[in-house]
Amino acid sequence: MPKKIPVIAIIDDDASVRASTSSLVRSHGYTVFTFASAEEFLKSERLDGMSCVISDVRMPSMSGVELQTHLLSRGRHVPFIFITAFPEEGTFARAMKAGAIGFLTKPFDGPSLIACLNTALGHDDGSGN
Repeated sequence: MPKKIPVIAIIDDDASVRASTSSLVRSHGYTVFTFASAEEFLKSERLDGMSCVISDVRMPSMSGVELQTHLLSRGRHVPFIFITAFPEEGTFARAMKAGAIGFLTKPFDGPSLIACLNTALGHDDGSGN
């Protein structure tokens, strides 16, 4: 049986961050869908098929942490990795308490994001690859 390729959602209101993060994640063999807002993601037909969500923390309307809380309250348990230009201890603590896999500060380096993604998908072999 062929191995199922994980599907990753990237949610960020900054188009350049969406594009660069998508390119990085795709280069590691993952299927990627990008969304400009949490609301766009929630309206997506792809919602049920996500293996992991990479989300900005601060976005207009609904934040990434609010999205995580919303999904959890509806019984949707998908791994979250947060990226932010505004690291705040309270937000970090709230996200991690809710089960976030990672919390990276922009600009983040590619290997750190991929290490978080591997952990989120259960691919962490300890080598960082």
